[in-house]
Amino acid sequence: MTTIDDFTSQYGIVKKIDAFGYLDYLKKNPDAPRKHGKVVLVTADTPLKASRGEGKTTTTIALIDALRHHGIDATAVLRQPSMGITAAGSKGGASGGGKASLTHPEIIDWGLCGEMGAIEAAQNLLVSFAEKAVDEGKLDTVLVPRVSEVPSRSLRSIAVDYGKNKGNVAEKMVLTPTCELMQIVVFSRSMDEIAERVGKMIAGTIDGEPVTFAELTDMWRITNILTDAVKPALTETVNGSPVYVHGGPFANVSVGIPTLVSVEMACALHDVVIVEAGYGADAGAQKWLDIASREYGAQWPSAALVVTRATTWRDDPDRQWRYPFHVNRLEKLGIPTFPLVNLWEGEDDQIPALKETAAELGFRAPIIGNLFRDGGDGLLDQLDGFITALNAVDAPSQPASHKGEDVVDTVRWIAENAYGVPAERVVFKPGFEESLANARELVANLGRDLNDFAVCAVKSPATMTDDDAAPAEERTVTLKKVEVRAGSGVVQVNLTKSLTTPMPKIV
Repeated sequence: MTTIDDFTSQYGIVKKIDAFGYLDYLKKNPDAPRKHGKVVLVTADTPLKASRGEGKTTTTIALIDALRHHGIDATAVLRQPSMGITAAGSKGGASGGGKASLTHPEIIDWGLCGEMGAIEAAQNLLVSFAEKAVDEGKLDTVLVPRVSEVPSRSLRSIAVDYGKNKGNVAEKMVLTPTCELMQIVVFSRSMDEIAERVGKMIAGTIDGEPVTFAELTDMWRITNILTDAVKPALTETVNGSPVYVHGGPFANVSVGIPTLVSVEMACALHDVVIVEAGYGADAGAQKWLDIASREYGAQWPSAALVVTRATTWRDDPDRQWRYPFHVNRLEKLGIPTFPLVNLWEGEDDQIPALKETAAELGFRAPIIGNLFRDGGDGLLDQLDGFITALNAVDAPSQPASHKGEDVVDTVRWIAENAYGVPAERVVFKPGFEESLANARELVANLGRDLNDFAVCAVKSPATMTDDDAAPAEERTVTLKKVEVRAGSGVVQVNLTKSLTTPMPKIV
């Protein structure tokens, strides 16, 4: 009998799984054994600083260890971290910590099996094709950026002297996790779909008209580079619980979620699948719900945990509103949502006060513990309510899509629902309307409608509005510019007055 082992191969000290092949096998063999796992979303409070995590990975690992101790077949799907941030030292990787760690964290945090490098090489090869097209007079401009895993502000905006048919041609460079090809890998469910989406990427323009890569080259020269990169990696916690790692987009300037195929594969193999979304509930969780689920058919969560540090929740009075807002928002969406306070050393004496505050706010019974120190053992006697709520939920129905709605209306909807700012306080920065008009024209010249693209908010991970410390009735969201990603089917809208990608300090 065919099993997942037939699609699994050893790759160094981890295993790689042909998820495309396995899911295609299940599609062609509807009677083949499979599970129908429920998705649990682990998200967090909006961090006080962009470079500071709240402990989502540590929580995720402790949670699956504890659930498996309760006899529940649980797993997790994590994103791979970027070396650009991990190397800077003040932001954790994707391997947890202490007793809630993955085995071989050095592999997970520093390149895994070369997936980032393969995506980087593939997108840079596309840029090389675009540059060659400029030499041949097929393009005037290059619109797809080069990518790198190592951040360099000096390369964010560059000009290249081609010397043949054109003068200086403007280009730019972005981090690999933020690039369009990363989004394509996250959303695609087959190599054919990847090839099709890469072909729809806009290489540049000629006389103001967009030119896609399908008009310049054969996409199968590109997708072959990704043969191993599109396979999720299987690793495990220090306690032996299985964990899948795949994809690594940032949640502030991209979609911030693991690949859809890795989650779907995990749901076919396990009863409960913990999906960790990047940064706070206003970032990766918002994008799982409103992009992955609404627009790309990913499973709606059956439950959620919102992780916070005691210091994030309680020590900044002007921003204390954010954590209750996140918890209540998810509850209003019909998702049983549990607050989880990730304690640091010396904070155990705060537990009674934290429980009292949670009760005053009308939360479900909070889950509290030092998970770095205690791992899954710190959760064992606190999960009865969570397990009961999870078992009570049937398979969620598919939520409504926003495709076809006006892009600005969708952004206003996001601002009101995900950030608590009403539509009338969404304002335009000078130049935004011109940027939007240019994006609409660019897409229309491809025979497509910008309103059919999924809307991805690009903003600082440390703020939900222009000023989160302002009184509720004064908070605004400013729209700054629009960027089209025709291959991934995403329109990115930059918003809020804060920097979108503040670099952490090196420690």
